[in-house]
Amino acid sequence: MSRMEQILPWQNMVEVIEPFYPKAGNGRRPYPLETMLRIHCMQHWYNLSDGAMEDALYEIASMRLFARLSLDSALPDRTTIMNFRHLLEQHQLARQLFKTINRWLAEAGVMMTQGTLVDATIIEAPSSTKNKEQQRDPEMHQTKKGNQWHFGMKAHIGVDAKSGLTHSLVTTAANEHDLNQLGNLLHGEEQFVSADAGYQGAPQREELAEVDVDWLIAERPGKVRTLKQHPRKNKTAINIEYMKASIRAKVEHPFRIIKRQFGFVKARYKGVAEKR
Repeated sequence: MSRMEQILPWQNMVEVIEPFYPKAGNGRRPYPLETMLRIHCMQHWYNLSDGAMEDALYEIASMRLFARLSLDSALPDRTTIMNFRHLLEQHQLARQLFKTINRWLAEAGVMMTQGTLVDATIIEAPSSTKNKEQQRDPEMHQTKKGNQWHFGMKAHIGVDAKSGLTHSLVTTAANEHDLNQLGNLLHGEEQFVSADAGYQGAPQREELAEVDVDWLIAERPGKVRTLKQHPRKNKTAINIEYMKASIRAKVEHPFRIIKRQFGFVKARYKGVAEKR
């Protein structure tokens, strides 16, 4: 949390939400906007439900301190925390906050623009129909990866090749082909794009015809295995594949952080928009 305190442009983020946030009137005075924003961020960082976030504010002093709260005054309850999340969803502010952070990082010289690494990962959703609607989330979908079936959504990301920071995010149902969202992951100033073999054929796509970049896309696994067979006649081609792999390695880091550190291995809310 101390690192996030220093990295994130809190005032810029507050300015994005402020026009939509309730103002003090005759009713109950709303909590400070920055306090609710900080609580919302912690809820995502630690993958907490609304109720668990409320409990954490009472039990964990460092979280209260980060949210600028004290036990001497009332703390936001789970309904207040939920309503703030719904406010962001209603006005599609999460996307604007994401752009605000990226713009600030670029201006600070942390994020560069020379290259973009792209990839996608499946995030599972509950497949059980034992709920009030007696059905699975209609916006999620089933897909097969390797020999295993998955039900859920897919997160497509574009990552800055220099810093490893994520600058683009698109969420879809799990059965969406990775190539379909590639154009939405580019910011337009790239000199090169690096991706795994799932993006083969990108330069031939109609919507990417005017994208003037060097495409560093991995060869399909079968071709790589053939290149590695002895005697190796074309070592240059193998070395190029190793180089491509080393460049795109950074794109895996955001997924590791989201799934392992934040614990976001399964979708908590229904609908693709709710998960952005």
